[in-house]
Amino acid sequence: MSHPVTEFDLTVDTSRLSKPELTTMRTAMAVGGVVAIVLGVMILVWPGATLTIVAVLFGLYFLIGGIVRIVRGIVMAGGGAGVRVLNILLGVLLLVAGVIAIRNPIGTIAVLGMVIGISWLIEGVAALVETASDSSRWFGILFAVISIVAGIVVLLSPVNSLGVLVIVGGVFLIVSGLVQLVVSFTLGRGARTSVTD
Repeated sequence: MSHPVTEFDLTVDTSRLSKPELTTMRTAMAVGGVVAIVLGVMILVWPGATLTIVAVLFGLYFLIGGIVRIVRGIVMAGGGAGVRVLNILLGVLLLVAGVIAIRNPIGTIAVLGMVIGISWLIEGVAALVETASDSSRWFGILFAVISIVAGIVVLLSPVNSLGVLVIVGGVFLIVSGLVQLVVSFTLGRGARTSVTD
């Protein structure tokens, strides 16, 4: 007796997405990229920022990122069930991280560093798993690696001062934002030849 196996695919096949779904994904990635760049620059050029301000800025980044992931998971009907569920779960985790960072800004720098590091690790692993097989693949992998490395650096380095967290966090936000923008422009390129809308 054979048992059917259900495939839980976590990759994004952009050739299976409709034009509106692809546009929504690209727009969501572009918005996430712009938000990351703006917040990264704000964090780096605001040298007198307090822990509260930094926590709120990172919290906003995670809240917006969580909303973008949830929307992607809901509206991407052409994507596999696995990638949709992954986006929704990651979105919820990012929302929780954002709320923690905003509601507890007076908490220690170590707690904020842990929240940021864990969120970046999760986001990096998710980005690595769901890279598309089109021309955006290498940029998606680059974003995943940058996110994972930044998460590890924040978790393993002794975050004894706000300065370390600000520099690592601000640079990561800017670099990851730039990569997200590139992915938003390259996603679906070269894979759209087999689908007509």
